Amino acid sequence: MIYDLAIIGAGWAGFNAALHARALGLKTALIEKDAIGGTCLNRGCIPAKTLIQSAKVYSLARKSKTFAVSLSGDPVVDLSGIQARKEHIIAQLRRGMESLLPGIDVFRGAARFADNDTVELDLLGDIDCSGCGRNGVSQRGLKRIRSRYFLIASGANPLELAGFEFSRKILSSNELLSIRELPPTLLIVGGGVIGCESAGLFSALGVQVTVAELRPQLLPGMDRDVARKLENIYKKKGINVLTGIDAAKLDIDAYGLVLVSVGRKAELSGLGLEKTGIRMEKGRIVTDDFLNAGVPNIYAAGDCTVRLLLAHFAGYQGRVAVGNMFCPDSPRRISDEDIPSCIFTDPEIGSIGLNEEEAKQRGISAEVRKFDFLGSGMARILDETEGFIKIVSDTKTGKLLGACIIGPRATELIGIMTVAIQSGMTLPKLKEMVFAHPTLSEAIGDALR
Repeated sequence: MIYDLAIIGAGWAGFNAALHARALGLKTALIEKDAIGGTCLNRGCIPAKTLIQSAKVYSLARKSKTFAVSLSGDPVVDLSGIQARKEHIIAQLRRGMESLLPGIDVFRGAARFADNDTVELDLLGDIDCSGCGRNGVSQRGLKRIRSRYFLIASGANPLELAGFEFSRKILSSNELLSIRELPPTLLIVGGGVIGCESAGLFSALGVQVTVAELRPQLLPGMDRDVARKLENIYKKKGINVLTGIDAAKLDIDAYGLVLVSVGRKAELSGLGLEKTGIRMEKGRIVTDDFLNAGVPNIYAAGDCTVRLLLAHFAGYQGRVAVGNMFCPDSPRRISDEDIPSCIFTDPEIGSIGLNEEEAKQRGISAEVRKFDFLGSGMARILDETEGFIKIVSDTKTGKLLGACIIGPRATELIGIMTVAIQSGMTLPKLKEMVFAHPTLSEAIGDALR
């Protein structure tokens, strides 16, 4: 049998690509050596946000008197219960993903290219996939799969840092999200998204947290005002924030655990890519704007391309790649310009498009509108008034260039700005919108006025 498409990796890129291929009527093979859902479901987004939600509930319970509600006794963190809830949610979502796979041949195995048209699989047994139609048939041994097209969606792994090699004490985010006992102290090396989310999570659970970031601000590349605001809030919460410092100068023996969160590297080991002629650079797959990897029938999507390390961007890439393979008369260029980014710190952060500094670097005459959540009735009702909204537009044309939000429900509010920017809405048009009162979303209208 020759497949139309074989996909290596069943994370968000590969999974979405497989569903799109099936919708096009293509004979599709989906290959995964671990579990359906990839990093996002099993070791990243979902477990992290589940733990963060438990920490937020704990924090809310601790300040219940603010809302004139009395609890009988102090709230208690049950870490084993939190972890059990996390595993339950992961299992539920994985079963949901698996239920969407009938009609797609799913294989559990490690794939390696034999040539541009063939991969060899070391089958590892039945994949944990009740909806895949395997009917209990054992999958073991070697198998060769031939296909017209291939999509590499093998994901990425945490980067190790010289002097901070992973061990029982020095962890990546993969291990930290599964700890069974809270350490008294935690050093976080790297103040990016994962580092800042982890800092807020474990500080809320009572751990003394230190964040060490080599660059001058937390969340490098983020709007400076947003980064500065988060740093000030974290310091108020008792988090020790050290920017512009080399973590190697710190005494790691002074900390119970160390998290290294300095980026991710493409997972390409054992794929036999040297037999394909695809383009590689600095350990990642290089694609063109149509996601072709330099060989006519091989494309790549998701974190293995190390562009935007976002699950929703990976899913978008997967769908676009399949469309470009099988609908060549109407190819789509991939764009990371107007992709929303969400950071689940407390307060949350959402952003899209250009921030103020980036607009200036491009020589754009930018107008910035800003509104502080101190002026929001709903923010006061929620007792979450820290933060603001910034909206950036082109002074000459009124075109919306970007937005960033730090504050309550920012990860949801950024969706409004995503629709506005992706649809090409101008500042005057957005100003005409009427938002419901009292809501957090009306702060967007207030920022414009």
